[in-house]
Amino acid sequence: MDLIGDAGAARKTLVTMWTIRRFEEAVDDLFARGLMHGTMHLSIGQEAVPVGTCLALSEGDYITSTHRGHGHCIAKGARLDEMMAELLAKETGYCRGRGGSMHIADVATGNLGANGIVAGGVPIAAGAGLAVKMRGGPEVVVSFFGDGAVNEGAWHEGVNLAAIWDLPVVFVCENNHYGMSMSVSRAFRVKQLSERAAAYGIPGVTVDGNDPQAVHDVVADAVTRARAGEGPTLIEATTYRWKGHSKSDKNLYRTREEIEQWRERDPIARFEQRVADTLGEREIQACRDEARERVRAAIRAANAAPDASADSLTEAVYAR
Repeated sequence: MDLIGDAGAARKTLVTMWTIRRFEEAVDDLFARGLMHGTMHLSIGQEAVPVGTCLALSEGDYITSTHRGHGHCIAKGARLDEMMAELLAKETGYCRGRGGSMHIADVATGNLGANGIVAGGVPIAAGAGLAVKMRGGPEVVVSFFGDGAVNEGAWHEGVNLAAIWDLPVVFVCENNHYGMSMSVSRAFRVKQLSERAAAYGIPGVTVDGNDPQAVHDVVADAVTRARAGEGPTLIEATTYRWKGHSKSDKNLYRTREEIEQWRERDPIARFEQRVADTLGEREIQACRDEARERVRAAIRAANAAPDASADSLTEAVYAR
């Protein structure tokens, strides 16, 4: 798919990236004003990875997400009003207000769920891939995770099983350079995390995670390979989170200069420059406006919804 030269694809890419950005900015503001509780993990600056990835998938394909999963959910086609309602602990939320930011799931669009456990989605993706293979289905599973997950035991087990059983899983590492406050330069001896693929006998690719077209292309190749029964691929998408690890992060482990250097590589601004001839300034502005209005409408709908009831919490503990 040509995300640059095809006007329809370019518009969809831009609208989705702006929707993720505006959604997370709104969530950040709501939390700061005390209107949203708990914690959250923002992916502002990483929008190109979920958008480029999910545009390479077909209807019926699955994803597993992470604690930093708003972008994955939106890129896979989630309803913004139900997402916002979940974060605001409303009865109309995806999990009726019980799960919050880190536990959104939308099975209807193939999103098997965000996960508060680092690398927790990797074995789930392997299991989903095994189910697809046992059914003889055409679906592919994408597992999103961060660089911090790559040193977890569950990551090794999930990737190894997918490799030895040739499961239709694409492993997408969003390498934003920090696992909480731990720099990748201190946590790994390899220069590129995709080199880890060699230990499992599967292809490993590193791509510019701030370029949705580049992400799309490598994921599309991996998806084609997986559908053909040739097994998994490990993709490392290098990107950067502008915000802290979570709302309690004071950013004491990195400099303002480093953050600013990556902000200058804003994936949305770069993409707008690349599609300027395809869309034109008026259409680019229309994409921005559409994203903003979608998020505003979601906030209005969520605020008008009833709060999650105490009964709904107790009813979810045990099966009837």
